[in-house]
Amino acid sequence: MNGDQERLLYQDKQLKIVMRFAPQAPAVALVGEVDATNSAALARTLAGLRESGCRLDVDTGELTFVDLSGMRVLALPALPAAERWIRLLNVTPFQQRMLRMMGWFYEPHPADRP
Repeated sequence: MNGDQERLLYQDKQLKIVMRFAPQAPAVALVGEVDATNSAALARTLAGLRESGCRLDVDTGELTFVDLSGMRVLALPALPAAERWIRLLNVTPFQQRMLRMMGWFYEPHPADRP
């Protein structure tokens, strides 16, 4: 994508967080790896984007690794399902398995299904 279609929100040696502006809706894309060294930065970045009452779409399809600390940031396990404000897109089979192990069963959003 060119610079007009995405905006860099955060970057370290392992992780890049970008806002991608797509025709259907903007989404935050995570590229690289999330672990204990950068999961707090991920949480701060996502919290800074949160608008009251709005869900934030987060594309995890380009993550090559995510540990439990990162999944906790993304899954918001302490909140009841109705109060979770992050919607995960392009969840990989490995990420789905981690979510199930956490007791948080991933189900694709109806708009994401073929």
